[in-house]
Amino acid sequence: MTGAELLVRGARTLKLASVPDPATDARRLLAHALGVQTGRLTLFLPEDVSVSQTEFYDDLIARRAHREPVSHLTGKRMFYGRDFRVTKDVLDPRPETETLIEAALAQKFQRVLDLGTGSGCIVLTLVAECDGATGVGTDLSDAALTIARSNRTALGLDDRVSLETGSWFAALGNRGERFDLIVSNPPYIAADEMADLAPEVREHEPRMALTDEGDGLAAYRAIIAEAPAHLAAGGRLLVEIGPTQGAEVSAMMVAAGLAKITVFQDMDGRDRAVQGCMPRV
Repeated sequence: MTGAELLVRGARTLKLASVPDPATDARRLLAHALGVQTGRLTLFLPEDVSVSQTEFYDDLIARRAHREPVSHLTGKRMFYGRDFRVTKDVLDPRPETETLIEAALAQKFQRVLDLGTGSGCIVLTLVAECDGATGVGTDLSDAALTIARSNRTALGLDDRVSLETGSWFAALGNRGERFDLIVSNPPYIAADEMADLAPEVREHEPRMALTDEGDGLAAYRAIIAEAPAHLAAGGRLLVEIGPTQGAEVSAMMVAAGLAKITVFQDMDGRDRAVQGCMPRV
C-alpha cells in the first residue's frame, strides 16, 4: 500500500473508534512509523510502504484506537519548542502548562526549584531558556526521575539541573537552600472528578500525578505552607492550578504571608497558574 492509502485507512479506523481529531493522530503515527518528520510526511505519501512499516503502523493505530496517548506511542511530546521523552510513568506535557512557563520567564531568576518534576519539562525548559540559571527538580517517583534524567541529558543540561528523590521539599534534605523561583504542577484533580477525564489521561497517566485522592488541594496546602522557608527575599512561588482553584490557592498564599498574588489565565481564558512573592525585609 502507499502511504496515502495507509493514512486514509488509519484515520478511518480512529474515527470509528471515536478518537478525537483522528486525521491528525493518523498523520503523526504514520510519520513515526516511516521515521520522517510530520511536516514532511506529504512528500512520502505517494510511495509504497514496506510490509514491516505497515505492520508497525497498523499496531500503532490499533493501540491509539484503544485510547493510548500518541505521546506514549511515539515516546515523545513537544513542549515549548523542545521534544521531551514521555512514558506512562510521567504526565504528558500539555500546552496549558506553557502558561506557567511564560509567567516564570516574565521575571529574571538564577535558581529554580521544581516540585514534582515528572518528565522534567518545566525545570529543564526554564533553565534552558534562561542563560546562567540552574535548577533542582524533585519527585517521589524513581521511575519519573529516570525519564527526567534522560531528558536532561538530551538537552545538555546535566551540569545545570540536579534531580532529587523525595516528597516536595523533603527531597532537599537539610541543606537550607533558598530559591528565587519555586514552581510546581502538582496533582490538582479531585477524586470525584477522575471519572470525567478522557481515557487517555485516566487510564494511561500516573494516578499519583493527577489526584490527591481528596479535594484536589492537598498538594497546595503542603507546598504553600513550606514555601516561605525556601524562598529568597523577593522570590516567587508559581503553581499550576485547575480552572476553578484560583481563589482558594490565592487565599492560601495570602495566609502563608506571600504578597503580590497574581492569577494567570491560559490560552482559553481559564485560570491556570497562581503566583505569590516572598516580601523583601
